Amino acid sequence: MNRIFSGIQPTGNLHLGNYLGAIRNWVALQHDYECIFCIVDLHALTVPQDPAELRAATREVTAAYIAAGVDPEHCIIFNQSMVTAHSELAWILSCLTPLGWLNRMTQFKEKAGKQREMAGLGLYAYPVLMAADIIGYKATHVPVGEDQKQHVELARDIAGAFNRRYERDFFPLPEPQIFGEATRVMSLRDGTKKMSKSDTSDYSRLNMTDDADTIALKVRRAKTDPEPLPDTIAALEKRPEADNLVGIYAALADLTREQALARFAGKNFSTFKEELSAVAVEVLGKIGGEMRRLMVEMDHIDAILHQGAERASAIAIPILREVQDITGLLRPEH
Repeated sequence: MNRIFSGIQPTGNLHLGNYLGAIRNWVALQHDYECIFCIVDLHALTVPQDPAELRAATREVTAAYIAAGVDPEHCIIFNQSMVTAHSELAWILSCLTPLGWLNRMTQFKEKAGKQREMAGLGLYAYPVLMAADIIGYKATHVPVGEDQKQHVELARDIAGAFNRRYERDFFPLPEPQIFGEATRVMSLRDGTKKMSKSDTSDYSRLNMTDDADTIALKVRRAKTDPEPLPDTIAALEKRPEADNLVGIYAALADLTREQALARFAGKNFSTFKEELSAVAVEVLGKIGGEMRRLMVEMDHIDAILHQGAERASAIAIPILREVQDITGLLRPEH
């Protein structure tokens, strides 16, 4: 069976974009693939973290996976730092990765900004760790958002570089998977900016922990324009806030954007927002309630992560040992 690897950073405030762009797709994929879903806490360290908040966020992301429908009995769910093969393999792969490949990574340029010389090595080199996350399990497919596709392509390049260096077909070349409507969910307050955990305006995003009243309020306050909804996709795409909201409705209602627009063409946004609010409450409201219930049971969450780490290690450690043998790293038995 083909194997999937994917993960989310535990930086708190999981939102609608995380659900539609990633977690919801995982729920659908878990029945057709061998699935490994990680909370990538080592990646979170590329920016300063409060230790207590990082631990809490790791548990919250785990709760989100389960509340949304990822089955820990069927899939492997664990936090990255529990499996040492990730960081060990990342060093070996970094020795095969040209600086030119990393210099092309657009996310480093965006996150480092004008302080590039002060940015940590981890922020620059974390695509190599991401490659180790993926190919360290010999994953064949990686469901990602459009903004992470470049990193999966780098993982393919690094896997190919290893295979060529040691003249063997050892690592498969993973394929990125990008799904459905609203894979790139934009801010509710600015349709030109991606919905983000770091946005200072809480009204810009629907959080996965929001209750029904909060969801309804945020949808009502979502930025729109005074014109009714258009009747063509071409006209809709010229209005970013309207386009974003229609895309969100389409994704939550399991429709295409064309089908969603056909339902509301010519209608005022007040009518459309009532329907959007209802479907958002139906989907996110249930998930948020289950997340809050799970977060009370920290021992249960920790047990799932511990069991998942054992199952992940059973796959990753033998692959790492093969890599060490292939590269000539001596490990005497006595």
